Amino acid sequence: MASTNDLKNGMVLKLDAGQLWSVVEFQHVKPGKGPAFVRTKLKNVLSGKVVDKTFNAGVKVETATVDKRDMQFSYMDGDYFVFMDMETYDQLHIDRKVVGNAANFLIEGFEATVAQHEGEVLFVELPAAVELTVKHTDPGVQGDRSTGGTKPATLETDYEIGVPLFITTGEKIKVDTRTGDYLGRVNS
Repeated sequence: MASTNDLKNGMVLKLDAGQLWSVVEFQHVKPGKGPAFVRTKLKNVLSGKVVDKTFNAGVKVETATVDKRDMQFSYMDGDYFVFMDMETYDQLHIDRKVVGNAANFLIEGFEATVAQHEGEVLFVELPAAVELTVKHTDPGVQGDRSTGGTKPATLETDYEIGVPLFITTGEKIKVDTRTGDYLGRVNS
């Protein structure tokens, strides 16, 4: 148990019949009249739904213990992603549904943060940006280089994103894992 005065971003709370909610942001408010309160933005850990919730200041809320570990993606086993704990070398099979959009940017050897609560995997979190190789993209037309347009490119994970016209097949690029946007070339 923790008080609403102890809330921090990233803290996981157990609310509404045991559902897990992560604190996205919070604000302590002390109006001129009336009691103080805490305004929060909470994200459901499993569904990703974001809600606004207000608590009276000093109210006790139940916190959940979430174990976050850095693990390395090893290989695919059917519909399961196999991750290896870097400290214990234990392997963990995680369903494709739990991995979610992170699957678009995972290649063997990538490290990710795996969050677990009471033995159940909640989510897989990648770094904000990853470096991937362009597996295929059509060549840009000479006159198109200065227009700032984009073209589709297939990454080594078989995920397709929009890249600037000057990017060629075989180049290494930086990709935002949250939005799937092209961030820039990787200088080798």
